[in-house]
Amino acid sequence: MEIEQLTKNLKISKNRIKYNESMKNYTTFKIGGLAECLIKIEKKEELEEVLKLAIQNNIPVTIIGNGSNILVSDKGIKGITLIMKIEKINIQQNYEQVENRAINEEDENGIIYMTVGAGEKLSKLSRICLKEEITGIEELAGIPGTIGGAIRMNAGAYGKEMKDIVNFVTCIDYNGNEKKFTKDELEFGYRTSIFQKEKYIIVEAQLELHKGKFDKIKEKLDEYMVYRKEKQPTEYPSAGSAFKRDTEFITAKLIEEAGLKGFRIGDAMISTKHSGFIINNGNATAEDVMTLIDYVKKEIYEKFNKKIEVEIEMIGD
Repeated sequence: MEIEQLTKNLKISKNRIKYNESMKNYTTFKIGGLAECLIKIEKKEELEEVLKLAIQNNIPVTIIGNGSNILVSDKGIKGITLIMKIEKINIQQNYEQVENRAINEEDENGIIYMTVGAGEKLSKLSRICLKEEITGIEELAGIPGTIGGAIRMNAGAYGKEMKDIVNFVTCIDYNGNEKKFTKDELEFGYRTSIFQKEKYIIVEAQLELHKGKFDKIKEKLDEYMVYRKEKQPTEYPSAGSAFKRDTEFITAKLIEEAGLKGFRIGDAMISTKHSGFIINNGNATAEDVMTLIDYVKKEIYEKFNKKIEVEIEMIGD
């Protein structure tokens, strides 16, 4: 039975279910083939319903958030692609029980607990935190992703990572079973977490932030935004930093020293502003990007005897 027939009875608004939908419209790279079936998920119950259908009919499921750290194949994505749009922001100034923690005076005076849906964007969350005078997320505000995606890859900027503000995460596995992970169980590392090893879908998370002052929060937000615009190619479609930093060297610096700044294959190009970024300079294909990545890796190894790792996640056939 065709996927359109199988999904027609889902209790999800029909305008949130698309067939043969171009993934160019759902990634910050503006690259990608067709998703066989794309569904925007707004509630945990909808996620559970789709997963049940997928299991019963052996349909592959792909999860994305804001599409900001992925490269979708030119051949597209088979099965069901779920865009996590679960939005929720619940601010609790008083202590809410967190496993393995104890109430103390600091909890009731300065710490703010926020329960945030996986589909909430970091940019929106930072605006709300500014309005409510909550500090702790300013460094992450410019990351063009959702809470779920940011936790999955332990996104970070300017010395702060998601691991620094996450208390616990509520998720479900692909069989629809709910599980909560405490901070210590999340296996956070450099641009990684347990969610890159285990098949769980993030639904929401509790963040630990602090009470702050409006003027100081705004000053930090403005500072980081100016720096980002000056140093990063925000005017072009990209998937953010294409390569991971290493503990022994700065990858972007090696790429620049190799003379690869501005080097392009098709419309995929190493940014002239920041050599750690690959930009879509028009109509780049996923094949252009992958060929460029392979070329850069080869050049860096031949010139410096260094192996570099890709930060972007490849998705699709």
